[in-house]
Amino acid sequence: MNAPRRWLLGLVAACAVALPAQAQSLSQLALLARAHDAPLAAAEAQLAAAQSRAEQARAGLLPSAALSAGTTYARTDVTRPPIDLHAPTQTVGVVAAQPLYRPANRITLEQAQRGVALAQAQLDAAEQDLWVRVGQRYFDVLASQDTLEAIRAQKAAADEQLAAAQRNFEVGTATITDAREAQARRDLAEAQEIATQNELQVRRLALQDLVGRPDAAPLPLRQPTELPELRPVALQDWALAAEGTQPLVRQAQIALDVAQLETAKAETGHLPTVDLQAGYTVQRTPNGTVTMPGVHSRANVASVGVALNLPLFAGFAVQNRVRETLSLQERARADLDNARRTAAQAARAAFLGVQSGRAQVQALQAAEASSQLALQANLLGYDAGVRVNIDVLNAQSQLYQTRRELAVARYNVLVGTLRLKQAAGTLSVDDLAALDALLAP
Repeated sequence: MNAPRRWLLGLVAACAVALPAQAQSLSQLALLARAHDAPLAAAEAQLAAAQSRAEQARAGLLPSAALSAGTTYARTDVTRPPIDLHAPTQTVGVVAAQPLYRPANRITLEQAQRGVALAQAQLDAAEQDLWVRVGQRYFDVLASQDTLEAIRAQKAAADEQLAAAQRNFEVGTATITDAREAQARRDLAEAQEIATQNELQVRRLALQDLVGRPDAAPLPLRQPTELPELRPVALQDWALAAEGTQPLVRQAQIALDVAQLETAKAETGHLPTVDLQAGYTVQRTPNGTVTMPGVHSRANVASVGVALNLPLFAGFAVQNRVRETLSLQERARADLDNARRTAAQAARAAFLGVQSGRAQVQALQAAEASSQLALQANLLGYDAGVRVNIDVLNAQSQLYQTRRELAVARYNVLVGTLRLKQAAGTLSVDDLAALDALLAP
């Protein structure tokens, strides 16, 4: 485990101890998820592997050395003059080499370094995806909580209206229809309450699974809530940011760089290679040799030199390899263009979605105020005898339905803002910490 990872786990453990048992902020849960998320851990492992591959590629430019040793036994019979030689030979040596000119090895190192950058872009994409998932599940729980609260308030209002209708029926100022209508609305609210409770439980479990804590619970939004303004405010600024910094675009750009380097490496097939070589060998013959039988001998051989290897002809393999890499390079360039267009379009769509959501929140806020006034007017009319029970029930349903839609729209804007920054490639944990200011302590 690398040092940054150990540091992060220590920070998360400290946060886990300090977290309250009831509820946590968005950034606190994000830190917990950071150390618990499996896709993110896989991306970190991939980055570590890419760094090791880069160091392996660097070995092609560094000296190498090898130790060799061996012993052989030979029997030699010579008739004239008669010689019967049983001669072992013992050899030990060291050979070293230093590449002086190997352009393909240097290009391989550059490709491996670009591979590290590619793995870093993949890690950034996984991290940004995690922040969006944390935000989505966090606000999903809050949306279900607000929906459940509104449904319970509607149910309580229906109970009050049912009791009033029953009293009026008993004194003869209302029909049994009013009571049955109120009972139907109350039963419908109870059915919605059961469904919403189940939805809330499922969403809580999803959040707890993501952060790895069974007591994970989000803090609610402050009331009233002021949604943060988008910065920058121009759509084109977001599209330009996406074309330059979005992790998928960065990956496509790196893939093009690697393809161009591959073409350059293929072209080195025509170039020579130069290596500096040195060696030292010791050879012993305890029983002598054919020319000097019975005489113990030892030979120490030291050598140093430069080896040149110049390719002359390889059956047009180099030329065809260059053609192949040029085609792959064009494919990588087309992939980059497509990635830029896709990222820009995604950023535009996300920006327009956030803008539309903000407008919807403003409209629903106005609708909530109007629905509240309409309910008050219907209650007064019902008391005055100019409105019937169903009018009051409809006004109540409209008010609480508007409140539920307003809560969902508000959370959609917050999640949409995170998705917009992800589309632009600028999303970070600091953006989640900024949303903590909207939460109630």
